[in-house]
Amino acid sequence: MKAARAPKAETKPKLKPRPRSPKGPTPLQLARLLRTAALEKKAWDPVVIDVRDKTSIADYFVICEGETDRQVRAIADAMAEAAKGKHLRALGVDGYQDSTWILLDFDSVLAHVFLPGERSFYDLESLWAPAAKRRRRAAAEQSES
Repeated sequence: MKAARAPKAETKPKLKPRPRSPKGPTPLQLARLLRTAALEKKAWDPVVIDVRDKTSIADYFVICEGETDRQVRAIADAMAEAAKGKHLRALGVDGYQDSTWILLDFDSVLAHVFLPGERSFYDLESLWAPAAKRRRRAAAEQSES
């Protein structure tokens, strides 16, 4: 004798999964985007410094300078707009009123926009870059041994 089947319960239509939002840029892509935005505003000597092995506060620094306080603000604004185009916002902005050194914090990327005197005084490039050169040299020497 066969067991009686339970009546089939109404099944809900299966919902399609929500389309995933496209993944945001990598930290390196963001740093390059910010550097490009600075170049478009005629920033002087914009550089991207990889600080992943040196600190946990960021993966990359973008450092540049403008000739006047107005240009420094324009560069910072262009960086913020470029990030906004990728659906990113700066977590914090510091120094915008004084405009001698504006810091934009994008979590994994910190953008520093200086007036020329401030950039040479703080000299972040020589503070962070030599450590990278020493580590690369040490790694190359280890691989040769």
